[in-house]
Amino acid sequence: MKVTIIGTGYVGLVSGVCLSSKGHKVTCVDIKEDIVNNLNKGKIHIYEKGLQSLLTQSLNKKLFSATTNITQSLDNSDLVILAVGTPSNNGEIDLSQIKSASKEIGEYIKTSKKFISVVVKSTVVPPTTSTFIKNILETTSGKKLGEFGLGMNPEFLREGEAVEDFMYPDRIVIGYEDEITKNLLTELYSPWDCSKIYTNTRTAEMIKYVNNTMLASIISINNELANLSFKVGEIDYMDVIEGVIQDKRWTSIFKNTSITPQIKTYFTPGAGFGGSCFPKDVQAIRTQGNKLGLNMPITNAVLNLNSTQPDQVIEILGDITNKNILLLGLSFKPDTDDIRESSALKILPLLLDNGAYVTAHDPVAIPYAKKEISHDNLQYTHTWKEKVKNADIVVVGTNWEEYLDLKELVTSQIIFDSKRLFLVSDFSNVNYLTFGYSKKK
Repeated sequence: MKVTIIGTGYVGLVSGVCLSSKGHKVTCVDIKEDIVNNLNKGKIHIYEKGLQSLLTQSLNKKLFSATTNITQSLDNSDLVILAVGTPSNNGEIDLSQIKSASKEIGEYIKTSKKFISVVVKSTVVPPTTSTFIKNILETTSGKKLGEFGLGMNPEFLREGEAVEDFMYPDRIVIGYEDEITKNLLTELYSPWDCSKIYTNTRTAEMIKYVNNTMLASIISINNELANLSFKVGEIDYMDVIEGVIQDKRWTSIFKNTSITPQIKTYFTPGAGFGGSCFPKDVQAIRTQGNKLGLNMPITNAVLNLNSTQPDQVIEILGDITNKNILLLGLSFKPDTDDIRESSALKILPLLLDNGAYVTAHDPVAIPYAKKEISHDNLQYTHTWKEKVKNADIVVVGTNWEEYLDLKELVTSQIIFDSKRLFLVSDFSNVNYLTFGYSKKK
């Protein structure tokens, strides 16, 4: 199948490369010539595990290409997928990129005799696809839905695991406004043998928002209860979770064997959720509810708790004036260079504001962090291991696997593990601090 994807960010590029690896002929469109040229040379501009090798394979098979020429790409496609950014703007999603791309597609449809389906993969609140985008396409092209197709195919990609998630999905949601688009999306995903959910576009949009809002809510309520456990004292919240997660409503039992659900990872207390999706999506769904006359008290609480959770770091550490702190990790999660809404980057200014001297490390995200935060008492390092000996406190900000070596390097330093990378027992001889854990008084 021949497919055009507009956008080469995490969603667009991962989708394009993975679809081409399954035999589809994919062209990714971007307005930046340097990105297009580099992609055609096999050079990716984002850090995502496994993406480089898949791109190389698809280029060698001539199944993937990039271009700045959207018209030429659409001439050779049955389906166009919108995967442009929808960033947050005061709690609302910014649809300017969607609007621009939709107009360009509408202009193409206006003069083209071929039928083409427009499928939205960008995250948009319901009912954006069947109202806002449809209206732009109809107004610009002078044609009605039915003369072109319209669909919504939300992504459920975790950065750092995006290739794995795309190649081995637990479900694929196919939203459509016409039968031709339904059939095209069915053909597109025929190589995947997983549950496929067919629905209208606004339901598909809502599935994405409910999915992320529920996961964000689990994180926030667990952080709140972990903070309470810390205050009570002599409780390790992870022991609490072990007792809770064994409930059969969470954990399945097959042939007398418990199967631990992946949702357990969202029960781990920390400095709050971050990244490109959860904060933006919860804010957007709250704003939409407010516009429709709903108070949205639970989503308000989720966001409020998340915004104050990094303050618990200082609450637990106490006075850090003139302390030398080594901050390990700056990206919002491991295996990505994305620092958007990173809890580590929320912790960093708190450390500086409270009088600490900070040395910060990350395997891939330092260039992006430098653009966001600079301070006289802050330095960045690419060699974290040699900095441990001079630190009074080591803060784990991102749970990169390489930081597991910290166990062999610490002597008398205080360890604050904001990601629960370690077990309490890993640091029996040093002062180990984390969310939801306090030693015996």
